[in-house]
Amino acid sequence: MEARDTELEKELDATLQARRELGTEYESALVESFLEKVEQRLDATVERRVRRQVAEQQMIVARGARPGGGLDGGPPVGENFGERFGFAIVSLILAVPLSAIGVVNAGLEGLIVTWTGIVGVNAAYSLRGISRRRRRDEDA
Repeated sequence: MEARDTELEKELDATLQARRELGTEYESALVESFLEKVEQRLDATVERRVRRQVAEQQMIVARGARPGGGLDGGPPVGENFGERFGFAIVSLILAVPLSAIGVVNAGLEGLIVTWTGIVGVNAAYSLRGISRRRRRDEDA
C-alpha cells in the first residue's frame, strides 16, 4: 500500500473517531471535511497525471512522431485528448459528492449503485470513442 493510502486511512480513522466522540449531530460536517480531503487527493493525482501526459506528448513531438498517435501504438494523444481529459475530470469531481449522497441516503448499497452508474457512464463514453475511431479508420 502506498504512503498516500496510509495517510488517507489515518484521516478516515480520525474522522470516524471524531464522529464517535461528537455524535451524529456533526456527522455531515465530518463527512464533508473528509470528502474534501479525498477530493484534494484526487485533484493532485489528476494534476500529476496530466503533467505526465503533457510531458509524453512533448517527447513524442520532439522525436518527430505524429501528434495524432502514440509511438507504441497506444491511444491517440492528439485531437481527442482534451475532450477525454475533460470528461474524466468532470467524472471524478462529480463522483465525490455523488458517493457521499449515495452513502448518506442508502449506505453501502447507495455507494455501489452510485459507482456502478459512474463506471457505466464512463464505459459508454469510452465505447463511443472507440466506435468513432473505428469509423474514421475505415473511412481513411
